[in-house]
Amino acid sequence: MTAPTDTTGASPIPPIYNAAATEPAVYAAWEEAGVFAARPEDSARLGGPRPPFTIVIPPPNVTAVLHMGHGLNNSVQDVIVRWRRMAGDETLWVPGTDHAGIATQNVVEKQIAREGLTRYDLGREAFVERTVKFVEETGGAILQQLRAIGCSCDWTRTAYTLSPELSRAVREAFVRLWERGLVYKGHRVIHWCPRCMTSLSDEEAEFHDAQGKLYHISYPLQDDPTRSVTVATTRPETMLGDVAVAVNPSDDRYRDLVGTYVLLPIVNIPIPVVADEYTDPTFGTGVVKITPAHDANDFEVGRRHGLPQPIVMTAEAIMDEVSDAAGRVPDGIRGLDRDAARERIVELLREAGRLEKVENHPHAVRKCYRCETVVEPRLSDQWFVRMAPLAEPALAAHRRGETRVLPERWDAVYVNWLEGIRDWNISRQLWWGHRIPVWYCDACGGEPIVSRADVASCPTCGGTVRQDEDVLDTWFSSWLWPLSTLGWPDETPDLEAFYPTDVLVTAPEILFFWVARMIMAGLEFKGRVPFHTVYLTGTVRDTQHRKMSKSLGNGIDPLDVVALYGADALRWTVIAGLGLGADVILDNRDLEKSFAAGRNFCTKLWNIGRFLLTNVGDEPVRPLADVDRSRLTRADRWILARLDMAVAECDGALGPARPDASHRWASAERFVGLRLNEYAEAARRFAWNELADWYVESTKGRLAGPDATPEDREVARAVLTHCFDQAMRLLHPIVPFITESLWQRIPGRVEGELLARAAWPHLRTGDAGATDARVAEFEIVRAAVEGLRRTRSEYVIAPSAWIDAVIVAGDDARAVFEQEAALVGRLARARLTVAPSAPAGGGAAHVVIGRGVELVVPLGGIVDVEKECAKLGKELADLDKQLGALRGRLSNERFVSGAPADVVEKERVKERDWTERRAQLAAKLSALCGAQ
Repeated sequence: MTAPTDTTGASPIPPIYNAAATEPAVYAAWEEAGVFAARPEDSARLGGPRPPFTIVIPPPNVTAVLHMGHGLNNSVQDVIVRWRRMAGDETLWVPGTDHAGIATQNVVEKQIAREGLTRYDLGREAFVERTVKFVEETGGAILQQLRAIGCSCDWTRTAYTLSPELSRAVREAFVRLWERGLVYKGHRVIHWCPRCMTSLSDEEAEFHDAQGKLYHISYPLQDDPTRSVTVATTRPETMLGDVAVAVNPSDDRYRDLVGTYVLLPIVNIPIPVVADEYTDPTFGTGVVKITPAHDANDFEVGRRHGLPQPIVMTAEAIMDEVSDAAGRVPDGIRGLDRDAARERIVELLREAGRLEKVENHPHAVRKCYRCETVVEPRLSDQWFVRMAPLAEPALAAHRRGETRVLPERWDAVYVNWLEGIRDWNISRQLWWGHRIPVWYCDACGGEPIVSRADVASCPTCGGTVRQDEDVLDTWFSSWLWPLSTLGWPDETPDLEAFYPTDVLVTAPEILFFWVARMIMAGLEFKGRVPFHTVYLTGTVRDTQHRKMSKSLGNGIDPLDVVALYGADALRWTVIAGLGLGADVILDNRDLEKSFAAGRNFCTKLWNIGRFLLTNVGDEPVRPLADVDRSRLTRADRWILARLDMAVAECDGALGPARPDASHRWASAERFVGLRLNEYAEAARRFAWNELADWYVESTKGRLAGPDATPEDREVARAVLTHCFDQAMRLLHPIVPFITESLWQRIPGRVEGELLARAAWPHLRTGDAGATDARVAEFEIVRAAVEGLRRTRSEYVIAPSAWIDAVIVAGDDARAVFEQEAALVGRLARARLTVAPSAPAGGGAAHVVIGRGVELVVPLGGIVDVEKECAKLGKELADLDKQLGALRGRLSNERFVSGAPADVVEKERVKERDWTERRAQLAAKLSALCGAQ
């Protein structure tokens, strides 16, 4: 591979890993070698040798720059992709961007506003050209940034939702749905953003808790103004659009009023009293105002009763007589925005004696998901998709086990949304996006013309046609993403080889915006779910548990982290700390604190590799398969067994890559796998604790000691190199750069060979019975070393001081320790004697380590035994005093029955802990001092 001199196998290994110099060179080598490119002809679906594995990236907006949410989400995807690539799958990770209709138009409108212009000043064509230019200049920045964190996408397949190829797919989908009667144009109340000036779907109008007020207003009866009915509303500004008040038909209080009229306060327009089941007689006064043009529920009531639909507010949320509202918006209110109008109407109601009371009222309001402006319900002509016929197959597929949602808690949420699904408003009053492929002929007034190709004239009369002004909801293009990026609607080799895809990694907040709709689209247009697993990551939050965002100013730029500590440090931090679906907490004010774990791990890994490879040397290493297994020591067999355990734990944590041959998840597998933090810990523990801390230490004498034999040295080198090679493979998906750099230095690497496409480790086969026996023996050796080290720590024996120790063991264990005495002594800095029984006399520490083995460490001359005995005696006496008082409380019935249950339970736990501690102290005192 092409890399700076500090990453080539021929040069000395630098003492410090230089991420800034290494990572770009390593990434360039991967790209040059075509590591990330997928070949459809190699997919088993086209008769190739490898099963396919596909992930499509959640396409970031063309206006986006990399943030920690992207860093987390894409690191997770890359871990999975690299794992499956190494496991032998023909792996494809499709990258791309979303044209982001609302977000991108907002950015460009702000730009031209600084020039004193609006989009209407430019005109539609010029505005779109301006937006295209903006996207061309900045739209791909985030894809370049994703390379910096190591994302191994197949960049040759980079897609864009507004490209000609994907735009064709969007038109095809619209027309097919129209032909099936699933697309229609409806006159309904929709969610409207007065700032973005477009309609929104139910999912885009997000609920937010708010502290509002409930206004109680009296409406006088037309025939008897001395009588009135009271309605309660949170939005008095909409009352000018009231066309009725409604009561429940079963409510005896108002039965005589049904069919009569009340006067609308302020404007004194008579409106009827209607009976409708929608009204809840137990809520408030049991009377509700009906404003069909400004409330979705009221719209349905109005349709049932044939009521008018006056609109009293403009698209900008300014009060005015917009439609069928003559005489409804008086001077003094006309021209006010909705907030100012509310204040003025409340004043007028109070002056007229019609405001009975005002109460504080916490409630939920909908806000635009893009700009967080309060959404305005608005009567409008919009295009909709009938969703129930699309949701039913998605529900059925999920219940058959063809899809799974991780973590498990989101499964019920997904099902509940599908069961209660509402029609999808897909038209947007924007200029940036896919123009709705519908044309109208004003000359003959015929049916709308829905076409896959542009229409130049009316097919009925030949007259001039005009295209619908609206564009499609951005999600209408991205719901086709797994299909359109692979060539649909054409039956391309990519589509045949890589669809359906496998895992989708995304955030919970777009489970409905995007994920559920993709599943519906896949079933509708291809007859198969687009992926079998949905992995929902947690959210990146600051230390106050607030979601990181630009508006709060609490975000972290991943590229800053990469510049300071390297991409691997960032990736390790987020993956190792990522419980399934759990939020990731980072301190945006202290990058050192947030990413210390990742930086420290990479530093330790480099030091492990440098030390190990230096000891192994540059000479060719015998393959482990060529090593005579009878030559393997207990330590060799132990580390190979621990490697098998690490591989098994990593495989178990990552879980099944795909469902069974029937494309359904077994119930036992439905909610397992992709526990990435457990995988990270298993790989880390093997490399750090077992390989570096134990095995490397155990082989020092065999590699360079005075008694080392050439054959034993070669065996140790073979085992050490094999285990290090496998450790790098296990860790590579998480920390790809540093592992690739270290792996290249392992003796015997072939020119052009890359860890990024090396095989994933697999469990060994062989003499398991013999291995298990020798492994168990080495575990006792480790326990002896740990016992000696613990004794040194407890008695504060200087690390440089040698101690004497006696290992008391039966015949079997004694033979083991006689053979391993030198190793135990070297690792614990102890002069070891193996004996069948403990030496006589006190003044010694005793440690039982299992299998009938005991350690005896004489402490005379090392510690002041008399002083230590006095200290232990006082500690035991103090503990006895405390324990006696505690037991007294617990034997007091008044305390046990009168104190809170949790307090009593804490005291009982304390009593158990102190009793255990007393036994340990007594044993230690007896062994050292010969006293109880």
